[in-house]
Amino acid sequence: MSDDGKNLKLPLDAWHRDAGARMVGFAGYEMPIQYEGIMAEHQWTRENAGLFDVSHMGQLGLSGEGVAEALEKIVPGDISALKAGKMRYSLLLAHDGGVLDDMMITNTGRGLYVVVNGAVKHEDIAYMRGELPDGITLNHMEDAALLALQGPKAADALARIGIAPKEEGWPLPIDLYFMEAGPFDWNGVPLGISRSGYTGEDGFEISVPNEHAEALATALCAEPEVKPIGLGARDSLRLEAGLPLYGHDMDPSVDPVEGNASFAISKVRREEGGFHGAERILTALADGPARKLTGFTIDGKMPVREGAQIFDGGRQVGVITSGGFAPTVGQPIAMGFVETALAKVDGKLEAEVRGKRVPLTITKMPFVPNGYHRRGKAK
Repeated sequence: MSDDGKNLKLPLDAWHRDAGARMVGFAGYEMPIQYEGIMAEHQWTRENAGLFDVSHMGQLGLSGEGVAEALEKIVPGDISALKAGKMRYSLLLAHDGGVLDDMMITNTGRGLYVVVNGAVKHEDIAYMRGELPDGITLNHMEDAALLALQGPKAADALARIGIAPKEEGWPLPIDLYFMEAGPFDWNGVPLGISRSGYTGEDGFEISVPNEHAEALATALCAEPEVKPIGLGARDSLRLEAGLPLYGHDMDPSVDPVEGNASFAISKVRREEGGFHGAERILTALADGPARKLTGFTIDGKMPVREGAQIFDGGRQVGVITSGGFAPTVGQPIAMGFVETALAKVDGKLEAEVRGKRVPLTITKMPFVPNGYHRRGKAK
């Protein structure tokens, strides 16, 4: 948000408006929430490829001797083991082990490239600068936009627009596997591309200089598989994929274990500790958390939204943190925290919506199988 309290504009603001986007305020920016409609855009991404503008996210470059080891003080992942071109999902931890943000960390071969959530990026930057040694440089890459091309036909479209490896030895973007990244060139424009995203589908995230973002977005949307997709469908897609939204399903009161993110705690870190909140987090791993982020399907057509209380009979046992209608599933779904003892698949609970009880069924996440292009995955 600008100093005068107004929402900032994305580098592609005029492009979105020309494409018919309805713009709303989100994370301090004017963001496209939809173009043709959330349901249609959701389904298009599931079947084809959607282009999302996620330039509100924070793109950070970290460099300096021992940068990976320094970062391991504040994240629970084994960052020093990341090879060049590999990336990892991780969590920014407060001193007590609460989650300040979730992030993607890539070893570029020259340092670390980190993507953090737009709503808290400035707080993240200030916290990281305070926690990391003076010898580590943190560069907020405000001169770069970030586009996410997502869907089963994303690779087909990306293959046609003439992107080449920037350095000898790197593969083409379409030859990357899930959670791999590299430096690329598009008609003289430097791009950073990873095979990743937050929809549950195969796809790519592309960091591009602001001044070339419009040309790249136009080139991608000229391909028959690709349409611009708004924030509304991004949220319904990530919910179906069982992916938490920071500030809703995760916040500083949540530790990684109860937040269903134990996978982000690398094996060596479980053995050695040494990260903020390690005692709390490792105890929760050993003993189990008191509450757990859980998935639900909802009977009927009434969505259960964030903040709805969850009941087991007459006793409140949790709260919904994300919810909405799931187009691919064909019914409302939700995520929320419940007492761990009750978080068993196919268990029955209720949510209170407008004074009425709505039946919930505990469901394994993701709600929709992911389509990630993993190494060794059968085609």
